[in-house]
Amino acid sequence: MTTTPPDIERADAARVDNEKVNNDSVGIDRRRLLLLLVLATAVTVFTATVPLLRDWFDLRVYYGTIDTWVHHDGRIYDYQVPGTTYGFTYPPFAAVGMLPMALVSLDTAIALCLLLNLAALAAVLYILAGPLLRRYGWYGTAVAACVLALLEPLRDTFSFGQVNLLLLALVLADAWLLSTGRGRWAGVGIGLAAAVKLTPALFIGLLLIARRWRAAGLATAVAAAATAAAAWVAPDASRFYWTEALWDTNRIGRLAYVSNQSLQGVLARLAEPAEPSRAAWASLVLVVLCVWAWRTHRAVTAGDWVGAFAVTGLTACLVSPITWVHHLVWLLPSFAVLLRHRRLLWLAGCLYAVLCSSVVWLWFDDASGPGGFLGSNIYVWITLGLLLGLPVGQSSAGRRFLSRRARATAPAPNPVVPTITPATVQREGEASFSASGTGSEPAPADGRGLSAEGRGGSSEPTGSTRPAARKPQSSSERAS
Repeated sequence: MTTTPPDIERADAARVDNEKVNNDSVGIDRRRLLLLLVLATAVTVFTATVPLLRDWFDLRVYYGTIDTWVHHDGRIYDYQVPGTTYGFTYPPFAAVGMLPMALVSLDTAIALCLLLNLAALAAVLYILAGPLLRRYGWYGTAVAACVLALLEPLRDTFSFGQVNLLLLALVLADAWLLSTGRGRWAGVGIGLAAAVKLTPALFIGLLLIARRWRAAGLATAVAAAATAAAAWVAPDASRFYWTEALWDTNRIGRLAYVSNQSLQGVLARLAEPAEPSRAAWASLVLVVLCVWAWRTHRAVTAGDWVGAFAVTGLTACLVSPITWVHHLVWLLPSFAVLLRHRRLLWLAGCLYAVLCSSVVWLWFDDASGPGGFLGSNIYVWITLGLLLGLPVGQSSAGRRFLSRRARATAPAPNPVVPTITPATVQREGEASFSASGTGSEPAPADGRGLSAEGRGGSSEPTGSTRPAARKPQSSSERAS
């Protein structure tokens, strides 16, 4: 009778265990792939049948404007999409930035726009939720892409061929630079975004509240330089825009149109067919700006940069005279804030479902009565609720931007101050400004470069369907 040596028995047992683990892993991957295929199919069917597709309307505005300006000696703000009364509404620098479209066909411009928006969305997700997506690998990333594809502001941004995601990526890139100690160029993104559309200029106010003087100055200088460069390239268009077109909201679209989910839109729908009260709108804007300043100061004081940028994005949507539904991509940082609180996951899910439903379009024809007042402005109520209740500036949330890379050299120790050994060490390469919100790099607590240690305090890390419309949204009631 022979006996098997213990080493051989252990090796056989380990081999059996490894085979079992591998088989289980393959089974899980197959189930995940099947679930992902089902989800992708459902998303494709939904987006192809339920929402009203916009047929790249805004991109056609951009393309037609540039083509007329460059190839037919036309003027930027005289062009109108055939069959409509709508044309280019952005500052002249936006037209200058779109000049490369004069070199390609419309189909190529559409393809490039799609690729640019995909790249911008990838950058936004990397900044907001990079560690979380890496934790779940390819499966989590693919599921996130399918989930975001249902969100109405994102659907419309892609379908219109809009620039909102590009601007959001520029702004968040500046936020990441500030948080990681690469502040030399912070402000460039915000300045460029403000030169393309005026709304992102509010983020310069955030920098001022945070006492990031250099970044605020650089953002202002970049916006001014870009505007001056556009005035040099197109002086007549610049003169017309800043003296006439900027103040004429009729060029953009009807204020009472249901897609206008701003405070001005609420007042316009209440007053229709009369004009909304400018004094009432100015008063509401002032109140909202005061709330924004208070909440932003609280967030930056606690080192909560993601919260500060989220609150600023919400405020920009509310105070802008016109905030079309696709402009609400500025709510994405707010979802990142909600997702870092387990107790608020249900709220994030409910808000996401509403923003996927296109529910405001039920009041496309008639927004009168109490039901119309509540339903046609539901995205405004969501934005207001987030501005007032978004959990920002809480020391236990752990929400700092984290360094992508550990600093190469540590500062020289001060012989007068005793050395304090940190309780935790961040591994090189870990990062956030994410839903996970974990980190260890001390961030300025008061926006002036003074850490909690420097003030003698603690250094604990803070961690539906739409009814049949007379015409598509953009072609009948509004321009880009």
